[in-house]
Amino acid sequence: MEGKRKIAVVRCDITAEACPGTGCFKAFNGRKVKFSDYDDDTEMAAFFTCGGCPGRRTYRLAKSLKKSGIDTVHLSSCMLMENYPECPHVDSIRKTFEDAGFEVVEGTHH
Repeated sequence: MEGKRKIAVVRCDITAEACPGTGCFKAFNGRKVKFSDYDDDTEMAAFFTCGGCPGRRTYRLAKSLKKSGIDTVHLSSCMLMENYPECPHVDSIRKTFEDAGFEVVEGTHH
């Protein structure tokens, strides 16, 4: 397993009440849209919500993700698209992960 790329997806806590995440997993498993550059050795190692506004869980989880060897965090499509509730904290959530040393990718399945 050493050397395997590990990614995580953070998604909107509000949208998670109605979305089971199947679009994100379908895109990842098929290596489509924002996951198209990953090879078969890439593992989606974490899939979690921000914890609610203002992204209160992200700072705490960033440390745990690092310890688990995750190097890339995707901001889910639901955090970025206009047809979902607009995320007023996406910039600070992005910065939290960037400051913790993660590569941040905007989007998942859209």
